[in-house]
Amino acid sequence: MRKVFWLSLVLVLFVSPVAFADGMIIPMPPHPGDPFPPNLSIKYHHVDIKIDDQVAQTAVDQVFINNFHRDLEGTYIFPISPDAFISKFSMYIGNEEIKGKILDRNEARQTYEEIVRRKKDPALLEYFKDGMFKASVYPIPANGETRIKLNYSEVLKASGGICGYRYTLNTEKFSHDPLQSVKLTVVINSNQPIKSIYSPSHDIHIEKENDHHATVTYVEENTRPDKDFLLYYTCAAEDIGFNLLPFEDEDHQGYFMALVSPQVEVPADRTLSKNLIFILDSSGSMAGNKIKQTKEALKFCLNSLSQQDRFNIIDYDDQINSFKTGLVRANAENIREALSFVDKCEAEGGTDINNALLTGLKQSGGQEGSTQIIFLTDGLPTVGETDISNIIRNVKQTNQNKTRLFVFGAGNDVNTRLLDRLAEDNHGASDYVRPSEDIEVKVGNLYGKISHPILTNINLYFGAVEAYDIYPKELPDIFKGSQIMVVGKYKNGGPVQVKLTGFTGDTPRTSNYQANFSSDDRYDFIPRLWATRRIGYLVDEIRLHGENKELVEEIVRLSKRYGIITEYTSFLVDADYRQTAEVLAPQVGFVMKDKMKEEVGAGAVNQSRALKAYSGASIAPQSYMDSEGKERRMTGVVQTGNRAFFNKNGLWVDTEYEGKIEPVKIQRFSEAYFKLLDKAPEVGKYYALGDQVIFLLNGKAIQIGDEGKTDLSEPELNSLLTR
Repeated sequence: MRKVFWLSLVLVLFVSPVAFADGMIIPMPPHPGDPFPPNLSIKYHHVDIKIDDQVAQTAVDQVFINNFHRDLEGTYIFPISPDAFISKFSMYIGNEEIKGKILDRNEARQTYEEIVRRKKDPALLEYFKDGMFKASVYPIPANGETRIKLNYSEVLKASGGICGYRYTLNTEKFSHDPLQSVKLTVVINSNQPIKSIYSPSHDIHIEKENDHHATVTYVEENTRPDKDFLLYYTCAAEDIGFNLLPFEDEDHQGYFMALVSPQVEVPADRTLSKNLIFILDSSGSMAGNKIKQTKEALKFCLNSLSQQDRFNIIDYDDQINSFKTGLVRANAENIREALSFVDKCEAEGGTDINNALLTGLKQSGGQEGSTQIIFLTDGLPTVGETDISNIIRNVKQTNQNKTRLFVFGAGNDVNTRLLDRLAEDNHGASDYVRPSEDIEVKVGNLYGKISHPILTNINLYFGAVEAYDIYPKELPDIFKGSQIMVVGKYKNGGPVQVKLTGFTGDTPRTSNYQANFSSDDRYDFIPRLWATRRIGYLVDEIRLHGENKELVEEIVRLSKRYGIITEYTSFLVDADYRQTAEVLAPQVGFVMKDKMKEEVGAGAVNQSRALKAYSGASIAPQSYMDSEGKERRMTGVVQTGNRAFFNKNGLWVDTEYEGKIEPVKIQRFSEAYFKLLDKAPEVGKYYALGDQVIFLLNGKAIQIGDEGKTDLSEPELNSLLTR
């Protein structure tokens, strides 16, 4: 029998940029006064977005599961930002399109408040400042499914050359079970060349077909999405695009992100030549699958060289064996000989890391930074110079031409302190290939990244603006298809000319860009991202260079302030929120000193990889990796806006609250509770954390709970709303 759906629709639309929420069904009680039925489960949530020159068309497809024993009636809600500008909005139940109508914003607020009052659940108050699309859906079949589709189109707002798209993918509070599947696909088409694409919220996969077309995907299974999906992309006619994202917090401290991206399509006559030296460990411990994979990876790199490139191969164990005495052209004859040389490499003997690297560096020659070494080892130095400090010093002193050193450690029997320092001191990067991973894939991915250099020896200058605490400390080279993300702090904001310098081959190059260090509230994610990178940098400094009390205290302060939990600071979640950084720092210092004793083994490898994830983070993490390589999800800590909250026995505490201010107590769901929400809708996202919350507002502490004021006079309310 064909199911019949009865719908009453309410649609609220406003004018300006974008911010939508995923749809949710709130099951309603059959009779007034009856308890609310349990939440439905969401089977899947798929979103397809197509953006054509700032016009975005979004198609939402959701399936809801009713695990209850009887048919239910539900209220379907799709929150809409008051900034939204909609040209089309439609809803489907099955194949039937349902039209909506426009109502005013106050009616949407009344709906939110009414449901929250009746359900005694503050979760919806996160959207209190939003409008909504509302539909009554009946029946939702017992032990059955209901599929809902939505389509809408909008014009995206561009500011400073940056377009932003937002989809509020926050279903955690409204799904009884984890979602089987979540997938967002964004197709971007632009007449102007697309430069940077960035999401501060999710780990996305980016495919650029060419300079005018790109596809972005986010896919996850068995998950509970709990934060907005944010996507920014930039378009510019220049060969190398530059864009600035500035933000100032409540204390007027400035933070910024800079995105630097080259064009995708580089004409053949402008492809730069490169110098590559491959240093291959063929010691006895490489025998078996490791040497086989490594040789295949090296062959792939050799076959990918351009004719104008120069290269050499150094095969080492306890002896050094070079393919040629120096760099040679990558012509057909030399490549053929090189492939034969690789075939003859056999795994035997000891490991002379020191002499292998010095031999490669002495062959590099030429312009600063024009040569890249790909160095792979699976063991410890056992022959020749074996003192770690001496090897680090010898390599740094020999590398006068600032050759880039990319280091791979294969397996767990590597000295991470040695390899990480070699990469850090020599303008490259280190990575580790676990026993379960494929060396060939890892090396091939790196080669694919560095095979088309665009600009080397890069520097950024910000004119009259004082930019400081910038990460990464040393800017990497720009390669075809890559983008550089720089985060930092600033003072004396305003319009400025930013200068980018570097080398294209041997030719110096300077590009100038107009930028404005003027705060934009859309970028409130930047302080936490900056803190993530700074923590990664500070922990790595201690790991590589020794303990420093001031650095430990700074790690504690940042971890606590921004809710960034690492292997070293995980106990902060359980600590008393009144404890200061000075009190907690000795405990963190002890944990760090104990864990950092490991330089060799699986724990050291996992530690190194985890720290690099922090120091090079493009999104603020929601988990950390322990020394055993296991991902630990952050429980008891959440981030909302530019605030972090710790859960202390059911009480969510703003990390900026240190217990020095007596809080104003307000009873939840009282008139006072809703009066404050009406005058300051931004507190809705704090209310939505739970029934017991402490947060700071305009320098005052406010505590929501079972006890407190049930009403607020006009003077009391005004005092909370002013600083």
